Amino acid sequence: MLLQKFKRKVFYLGGFDPRGVRFYHQLYREQAARYGALTGEELAVGGRQAGVAGSIVSARWTVDNPQAGVETDYEYCRWEDLIGKVWIRNPLSLALRSARAYAGHARHMDFLRMRRLRKGPVITILYPPLLAVLIPLLLALAPALLLSLLLPFWIGALIGIALSALLSGRILAKLVVPWLLRFMTYHGALAAEGPGDALDQRLDQFAARIAQELDGDWDEVQFVTHSAGTILGMRLMRRLIVLRGGSLPDHFVMLGLGQVVPVIGLRRDATWYHDDLRALADKAFRYVDVSSPPDGAAYYNVNPFRLVADAHAARVDMLSPRFHLFYEPDNYHGGWSNKYEAHFDYLRVGDRLSPLDFISLTAGRRTVDDAVAAFRTIS
Repeated sequence: MLLQKFKRKVFYLGGFDPRGVRFYHQLYREQAARYGALTGEELAVGGRQAGVAGSIVSARWTVDNPQAGVETDYEYCRWEDLIGKVWIRNPLSLALRSARAYAGHARHMDFLRMRRLRKGPVITILYPPLLAVLIPLLLALAPALLLSLLLPFWIGALIGIALSALLSGRILAKLVVPWLLRFMTYHGALAAEGPGDALDQRLDQFAARIAQELDGDWDEVQFVTHSAGTILGMRLMRRLIVLRGGSLPDHFVMLGLGQVVPVIGLRRDATWYHDDLRALADKAFRYVDVSSPPDGAAYYNVNPFRLVADAHAARVDMLSPRFHLFYEPDNYHGGWSNKYEAHFDYLRVGDRLSPLDFISLTAGRRTVDDAVAAFRTIS
């Protein structure tokens, strides 16, 4: 029996990552192959092409699932060029700028409220500067003290400093400290100063593309945000709703994966962003948040609209992906042992299929609403 074609349009807005479209296209292909091995549905993932608004704004590829009767047009919203311009590469510059950024977070972040919402992200925010100081210090001091029993102290100190310079960078990178320092430095500036003209123009272009496709021949239109993309996604949504005259069609859904909105939403000085969230609070649209409790960078079960409003008109589901049910223990990226990889599990397929796998959501037969309903039946 031939299935009627299900046509889906996906817009993906990723996080603070300079790797860009090439990395994410390859990741999608790899996970589509895993999905096919689990389901027997062989997915054909097309090559990268420039988006309708030009290659600077977006890249797109097709995903064909003939056995399920699904065609997906996947559009990757690009801002990695803007990330590259603010990506701090020099370790000394990163140390100085992150110190200033954390001073700003200390003044303006509502850490008490953040802790009441979720304790994990508070630890994730605070441990990078502590480790960035303690690890190099300990790596220098411990050898210096030991060697001073045999050698003059100044010789031991020089050897300790050399060992620290050699090893501390690798250890800190393994603990994802540099990436988190860059993340918090950028978002400290974003909170205090706003997006700036270049990023706002790009968000306008993304919103225009989504608004245009909402009139297309699609059974479902998904706007998928991930990590820091969940922050910018709210600002984009405000623009999209204005472009659409205040309402969105029923076949539109916004997805938040590994949501981090409170990083800006709980900054007292980010009044521009509070205005964005308030403007969305009385707008009716579908929002599904999938954030994992063990992911120390994500805010599980924190409704972003409730950060600024007592009520909201959006139809919201707040879900944990429950990765532990779908991965073998040896393959599961536990949040505390590997925060960085855990934060990307939202884009992967596990050892067993979940209705909320990224490929299931974007290339499978179920709508997002159907996937949520199926997921809720899993015990």
